[in-house]
Amino acid sequence: MKVSYNWLKNYANVNIDAEKVSEILTDCGLEVEGFEKIQTIKGGLEGLVIGEILTKEKHPDADRLNLTTVNVGGENALQIVCGAPNVAVGQKVVVAPIGTTLYSGEESFKIKKSKIRGALSEGMICAEDEIGIGKSHEGIMVLDNSSKVGIPVKDYFNIEDDYVFEIGLTPNRADATGHFGVARDLIAVLNQNENFEFLKPSVADFKIDNTSLNISVEVNNFELCPRYSGLTIQNIEVKESPDWLKNKLLSIGLIPINNVVDVTNFVLHETGQPLHAFDAAKIVGNKVVVKTVDDKSKFITLDEVERELSNEDLMICNSEKPMCIAGVFGGIDSGVSSNTTSIFLESAYFNAVSVRKSAKRYGLNTDASFRFERGADPNITIYALKRAALLIQEVAGGKVSSEIVDLYPSPIQNFNIDFSYSNCDRLIGKSIDRNLIKNILQSLEIEISKETSEGLELSVPPFKVDVTRESDVIEEVLRIYGYNNIELPDSLTSSLSYREKPDKEKITNLISEQLIANGFNEVLSNSLSKSAYYADTDDQSVRMKNPLSRDLDVLRQSMLYNGLETIVYNQNRKATDLKLYEWGKTYLKNDSKFKEDSHLSIFVTGREELESWNSTSDNVDFFFTKGIVNSIVEKFGFDKMHFQVEDATSDKLDYGLKYSVNKNELVQFGKVKTSIQNQFSIDKEVFYADFNYDNLVKLVAQNKVVFKEVAKFPSVRRDLALLLDKTIAYSRVKELAVKQDKKLLKEVNLFDVYEGKNLPNGKKSYGISFTFLDENKTLTDGQIDKVMGKIISVLKTELNAELR
Repeated sequence: MKVSYNWLKNYANVNIDAEKVSEILTDCGLEVEGFEKIQTIKGGLEGLVIGEILTKEKHPDADRLNLTTVNVGGENALQIVCGAPNVAVGQKVVVAPIGTTLYSGEESFKIKKSKIRGALSEGMICAEDEIGIGKSHEGIMVLDNSSKVGIPVKDYFNIEDDYVFEIGLTPNRADATGHFGVARDLIAVLNQNENFEFLKPSVADFKIDNTSLNISVEVNNFELCPRYSGLTIQNIEVKESPDWLKNKLLSIGLIPINNVVDVTNFVLHETGQPLHAFDAAKIVGNKVVVKTVDDKSKFITLDEVERELSNEDLMICNSEKPMCIAGVFGGIDSGVSSNTTSIFLESAYFNAVSVRKSAKRYGLNTDASFRFERGADPNITIYALKRAALLIQEVAGGKVSSEIVDLYPSPIQNFNIDFSYSNCDRLIGKSIDRNLIKNILQSLEIEISKETSEGLELSVPPFKVDVTRESDVIEEVLRIYGYNNIELPDSLTSSLSYREKPDKEKITNLISEQLIANGFNEVLSNSLSKSAYYADTDDQSVRMKNPLSRDLDVLRQSMLYNGLETIVYNQNRKATDLKLYEWGKTYLKNDSKFKEDSHLSIFVTGREELESWNSTSDNVDFFFTKGIVNSIVEKFGFDKMHFQVEDATSDKLDYGLKYSVNKNELVQFGKVKTSIQNQFSIDKEVFYADFNYDNLVKLVAQNKVVFKEVAKFPSVRRDLALLLDKTIAYSRVKELAVKQDKKLLKEVNLFDVYEGKNLPNGKKSYGISFTFLDENKTLTDGQIDKVMGKIISVLKTELNAELR
């Protein structure tokens, strides 16, 4: 949210430099994320001066050009070639002399002495779009005849520099969504040492001029619209806003539209209360109805997009059709235009949840929805209405032509809170002067209903939506008093805590460090996901009762889709060689029971190594992924030979493996199905590993890693070349071999696979190595031959294997 320093000073008459104000706001909880000096008009109109056209003659060599002489207050008049059709002698104009820089968007150019069709030109007579204060280019800008020749144009238009604070407003700070709220906090901080007053603009001059335009209001759902206020104004003139109003809006990045709309935007950013102006002539039946409409009704919004409404959307309607999505966005047919002469001005308090649902449903994030979603002030609607009406009369004329309509059947009451000094001292860690506490609370407009020696009875206004408990009040006191003013204690107290072993956090960090060392980057994604991903298992989805959007309506059942979304995001930004990992949880529902599991997911795609002159161009594959998985398993001393290894081909994997221990799944990994990749428009192969982290931690607890000396005796390797049926998996060969001798056989490894020429049909050749070791003595050939004989025999018997 942007806040203007000059604008802020209208309500807090303080003489503090902008940088100091930035520090104060950050310290009291309104973190200033950006701070910059701005000019409401790019370049600040520097170098431009007011001139008077003395003479005008036709250019001898160009029909559409004129030779003019212009007095700019110097000793000599300037000769300027001008092509504008409306140039005339005696006009007061804006002149850019030689050396002046003009801006067009982000581009700029400097005025130079030049010849145009052979005639000398010593400057430029400007149109309003050329100096950035308008959009018209129909001719040069003609100023009032009373304008003084030679004065800077920036003084004529009263252009002033300003500072803008970009505040990272947290969702709980609904009280600070306008300049009023920011000024309130600033004054509360400063009032600890001085005495400043909050300068709230008066609306005492507001009056009802007549009642010739009455528009009735009907609210059908007070739960979604607890308060609705409005009035009418007739005989207005819709035109360009005065400079002061345009400058205020420009300073915070808003584009002026017209005087009526600009006033509603001004009051919104001043008070935090959104307003909406309807063209009264377009309110059919002179009646406003606040209600929900039929599901899938069509409605065209201001951005000219036709939207399909939900029956949950609160709409502002006339007697025939919708005019506005309440608290979110106006309709194209009911807004103020240049032909508008009468308006109905709305100031309402809408249900925060309802507004947020509607805004998210249509992907709209407007200044109004930003405030209503957080919870506006229900008691400021009438003040904002009067303030806007007075400003509209000031800039557009007109008469207030109706009584104020105010439908508020169930007024929202203040929060009553008991505040204990002792609790305040205990939570803050310091005893703050009681008078200072009362001063802070009163500066924040929190009323003191009763005072005792032990504490206060407080009445908290509804605009403090996050202050509902005593601890909330204590937090308010602390943030204004200043966190930095709480001294660090001289002593440090602590307690010894028992942590279960194995330490889950330590295991997480060890694995993360290993993956990072291998070139991986960690991913942090949302646990909320899209229900469309889980259409086949929809009955197991944990659904949100109040989803932020259709794309975030369930808790994820798998880590896969979040990873693929991340890959797409990176590939769309030309990052195609990815090694990613993520810690997260998955959620499943089984009847009325819920299951929550912790996971480690790994994704690899693209090249093994980053592109370089001395790196290979090999792409990652299944075996690269298997190597990463095995390195994690071996990190904690697991013996892969004792895993149950199974085929992991599934609805998510084209092919892969699954490791289990005692029927507890540890990890499955493989290549992501091509059909799933196609849904995400991913061309390169993606390999995915999914660890059940809960099971991994349990296994680590059961598996003690013990130091073991390096064997003193040599190991012996024997190789076999086996001819097998193509249908036989290597895992079956390994399983049978390990069963023959678990004492001496230390490792079985597949080092070669051959299929093709010189082999019978349906056959393949495996090259397999067997490593033997006796840790107490040197093995003899007889011992090894005996074990190898058993292995060969069982392979022939069980698998019909042949030695090559």
